[in-house]
Amino acid sequence: MRKLIMKMSISVDGFVGGPNGENDWIFRSSDENSRAWVVGQMQEAGLIIMGRKSFETMAPYWPTATGPFAPLMNEIPKVLFTQKGFKGIDLPNVDQVPAAATWRDARVLEGDLAEEIKKLKSEPGKPICAIGGAGFMRNLIATGLIDEYVLVTHPVVLGEGQAIFNGVAQPLDLKLVDVKAFPGGITAHTYSKS
Repeated sequence: MRKLIMKMSISVDGFVGGPNGENDWIFRSSDENSRAWVVGQMQEAGLIIMGRKSFETMAPYWPTATGPFAPLMNEIPKVLFTQKGFKGIDLPNVDQVPAAATWRDARVLEGDLAEEIKKLKSEPGKPICAIGGAGFMRNLIATGLIDEYVLVTHPVVLGEGQAIFNGVAQPLDLKLVDVKAFPGGITAHTYSKS
């Protein structure tokens, strides 16, 4: 069975985005080492899952992006989850921008999140990496199907914003598996379910 890994950047005070989802703070403290570590983590993924809003934000950007994350973000197959339907978005022509192919071919799942996740986990392949916004992550956490939590803590206090662990129905007992510290002040904590 495939492992489901949630990867999220988080502030010291526990927010994954500002009050309106702002995430510019994520890039201020990244450094070459932390970026290389994230690339290494993403290389292990066989599938990227996200919510509709994140997909609609990322899909137009990544096919023409450059930098260390772009090849992986464009090569790894995608699944987007939506409760409100998906009308599609304008993407570059695959003949002109081949990197748009996995975005154009993304599977769209509208069924029960927990049931759809169980189906994805039962497919053969490398681990599933969940990325995206606070709402999707809260719903994903509520399924109880995440095997590993990768929380990348940035040295910033936002004071207010969007959280992913608020409203958890019952405590999550996690086991610390790994900690990495980077020169820019980022620390990456990897937890598994106990």
